Amino acid sequence: MTVVFLSLGSNLGDKVAYLNQAIQSLSQVHETQLVKVSSFYRTAAWGKIDQDDFVNAVVQLETNLEAIDFLRECQQIEKDLDRVRHEHWGPRTIDIDILLYGEETFNTPDLKVPHPFMTERAFVLVPLAELTEDLVLPNTGKTVLEALAQLSHEDVTKI
Repeated sequence: MTVVFLSLGSNLGDKVAYLNQAIQSLSQVHETQLVKVSSFYRTAAWGKIDQDDFVNAVVQLETNLEAIDFLRECQQIEKDLDRVRHEHWGPRTIDIDILLYGEETFNTPDLKVPHPFMTERAFVLVPLAELTEDLVLPNTGKTVLEALAQLSHEDVTKI
């Protein structure tokens, strides 16, 4: 089984309901087991900031699926929850990003793991630290807590 960490976010509609629906769907992916779910956090939009706040969380799963197959499952869940991609970093009902896929690395047009912006986003590192603060992040040599200490995160509020 491969340990996988995902970041979930929503800033349209009933954000908490969309996160809960995504978590429920992830728990039903074949050959996959939901291990842990972080608290939910309210955060300001990142990248494209002229939009509603997000609700974010991180989940830990274990899977026997290959990374590309797991990505397709995540994309299907996004589609099932009415995710549309009108603009880069635009508003969305649900966003599911693969942060870490075991110790594997991928750099393809469809899949970049470790997630390239993970260490720049407090809304990812705060809930990730809740699940595994001592995990050493690939390509950095830093633990999640050490990476988080380099970011401002007072605007990441547990709900």
